[in-house]
Amino acid sequence: MSLGDAGLGSAIVADLRRQWPVLLLGVLVLGSALAVVWTAYDARAMTNALNLQLQHRDELDIEWRHLLLEEQTLTEHSRVGRMAEKQLGMGRPAPGQEVVVRLP
Repeated sequence: MSLGDAGLGSAIVADLRRQWPVLLLGVLVLGSALAVVWTAYDARAMTNALNLQLQHRDELDIEWRHLLLEEQTLTEHSRVGRMAEKQLGMGRPAPGQEVVVRLP
């Protein structure tokens, strides 16, 4: 290293020492810019996750409505009566076959 190189290095260091507030502001601005980028990325990721959850909720809601309709169809009184008569051979008792149970 020559003497001129050492003088240049010390001049740079001395200039940086004098301009430390500007250097500090530059670092803070860069850090702030990175924080904005990170926050925007995080907000987009959370919005995407929210949209997926809302879509899943809607799918579950549709499935629930279909299940309610199916339950109503399967438990319809006339259907249950027809199945009891057909599959189990059940029917209405004759008036002489009816038994009344009285509670004490």
